[in-house]
Amino acid sequence: MRKYKTTAKCQGCVAKIAPFLNEIMTQDQWFIDLSTPDKILTVTSDCPDNVILEALQKAGFKGELLKQ
Repeated sequence: MRKYKTTAKCQGCVAKIAPFLNEIMTQDQWFIDLSTPDKILTVTSDCPDNVILEALQKAGFKGELLKQ
């Protein structure tokens, strides 16, 4: 499991990101916790970090891998 800080701010942002993440993994392999200050994206997929970060960028958002 990996966690990423994102620039998502609301459920609308998550809706914009969803199609891009769902292209590279299943819906049950990721979750964005909007209640945290860093809007943490948690991923349980084996998808490479650069592919996940690229998907966020394509959706118009930034992401940063957090140290585990």
